[in-house]
Amino acid sequence: MFTLTHLDTPPPESMKSQVLQMVVDYLGDISAVSLTSGNPLYPLYQYVVGFEVHRYLDSMDGAQAGKPELIMALDGDDPVRLLGFALYLPYVDDPDACSLVYLAVQESHRRQGIGRAMVEEMVARYPHAEVACVAGKVPYFEALGFLPLAARGPQVVMNTRSQASNGMLAVQDLEPIFHSKEVRQIHGYLVKQHGEKAMSDAEKERDRLLDQLARQALHLTETYAVAKHLH
Repeated sequence: MFTLTHLDTPPPESMKSQVLQMVVDYLGDISAVSLTSGNPLYPLYQYVVGFEVHRYLDSMDGAQAGKPELIMALDGDDPVRLLGFALYLPYVDDPDACSLVYLAVQESHRRQGIGRAMVEEMVARYPHAEVACVAGKVPYFEALGFLPLAARGPQVVMNTRSQASNGMLAVQDLEPIFHSKEVRQIHGYLVKQHGEKAMSDAEKERDRLLDQLARQALHLTETYAVAKHLH
């Protein structure tokens, strides 16, 4: 059993640390880059995406429009244990619309309806909902009522309606994080650990993966558009 809790202010520290731990543990599942843990760049992306989520959680504190909201699934028997979370951004100037940023469920509790329940709770609050995911996750979100609209790089943009919202989102800018002293230090450590050639190969592997995901996303949306047209 699990219970859902909705927050529009920062979670308690104990919950925040569990959210960030899930981001680190399930990076390959939830990130647009979808790196495997065997890629030497993996720790770098763990830091960057973890820092991004950390900033989103911190920015829940305040009165600014479009600040993030969080749905947490808690263990029914142990309510201080986090089983999953959905982090999403309401559109600044569209009260019906939101965009799901990250969705994660503990591996031990998957296929129990937790992800579905969190997404349904989000859509009940913001019926014009959007998500961007890799092509392999499209069937999951289709089953929750989302439609593929377009390819965006390595991801398929899906929506509960046949068109995207025209509103604005308060997204985090990752560029400063990638150019931060901390990221340079992590990269330098990884180069020492693996060597220049291994890191160069890791970057090429990442780029090939992103190209492959982009082709899959484009193929899926084109196939969907043709099927829709035929109907």
